Amino acid sequence: MHDANTKNGLFTPGNIITGIILAVGAVITFIRFTQGIGAVSNLSDNNPWGIWIGFDLLCGVALAAGGYVTSASCYLFGMKRYHSAVRPAITTAFLGYFFVVVALHYDLGHPLRLPYPLVLSQGTTSLLFEVGLCVATYLTVLFVEWSPAALEWLGLRKIRNVVVKLTIMLTIFGVVLSTLHQSSLGALFLIAPGKLHPLWYSSFLPVFFFVSSMVAGLSMVIFEGTLAHAGLHHKMDETHLKEAEGVIFGFGKAASFVLAGYFFIKTMDIAMDNDWAYLGTGFGAWFLVEMFGFVALPSFLYALGVREKNVTLVRIASINAVLGIVMNRFNVSLVAFNWNLPAADRYFPHWMEIGVSVFIVTLIITVYRFIATRMPVLYEHPDYKDAH
Repeated sequence: MHDANTKNGLFTPGNIITGIILAVGAVITFIRFTQGIGAVSNLSDNNPWGIWIGFDLLCGVALAAGGYVTSASCYLFGMKRYHSAVRPAITTAFLGYFFVVVALHYDLGHPLRLPYPLVLSQGTTSLLFEVGLCVATYLTVLFVEWSPAALEWLGLRKIRNVVVKLTIMLTIFGVVLSTLHQSSLGALFLIAPGKLHPLWYSSFLPVFFFVSSMVAGLSMVIFEGTLAHAGLHHKMDETHLKEAEGVIFGFGKAASFVLAGYFFIKTMDIAMDNDWAYLGTGFGAWFLVEMFGFVALPSFLYALGVREKNVTLVRIASINAVLGIVMNRFNVSLVAFNWNLPAADRYFPHWMEIGVSVFIVTLIITVYRFIATRMPVLYEHPDYKDAH
């Protein structure tokens, strides 16, 4: 199997665009770490968290949930028909979490102090401490879960066999850790009831974040699979291609149910807090766009696509749902946050902040492509087919 880049030459349009993005990102990175966070961001005392938290952290962690969702489906619930989706999902999750940690260095005023809460000043009653501890531990778990692909590539059979025996334990550990930090990211906003708009503020924010992370995980597996089939089809073996449709319909069906449940509990929350009056405002209209356009609609499209066995419709629903997760995290952390401040004091990201986020996403795609074209991620290694 050969990489498409090798066939078409190094200077393809995609590679040129990637190179430009990485070069600009490197320059912004240099400015950030030599001139400080103020030189590349519009962050302030009113808005200490910007797009690096809203997108790189909140969206990044949610969209990397495909790892725990897929491994739990296959190894804990016995759905072996989804086995071919596990390695791509774990690889994406590992890279997602790794680059979330990389992105956090940009956001911290003193980036070298990232490990401080774990080693010097533990605030064990702090949600941020819990999030940091869980993300650091889960990143380690994901690395071990992902490592068999690298070990097979390197030919280290004995170490690979030891790691594979830990699969069930690692999967359970991963689900527990994901439950903790996915919900805790929502809980971070519980301390700001006066800053977050009532339509998005809720005492059930931890539940909303966790349930929506399941939607994100299921949808990202379908979305990633779509991109992989378009760009890395030549790396897929017969098993992966044969099981792909089953993964799409199975995960689409699950996502439809979870989205419907999410819509229901969000509606119940509006009723419990009696926030109906806010729906007649500008923020209310935007909330309804999120709920009907990016929760109810993808739920319906998933259900229709699965019933009609329409792969294209399910893939469209996955894009719709992924955009909905991004929209929700942006609404909670940016759009509906500090909603009562004058327009002049509201936050809008500096172009360099956006540049860093694009840089991080491009790095994830580049590293994933490097791994998937060289390691047994989208296919089974011929020497280990009987060992799976």
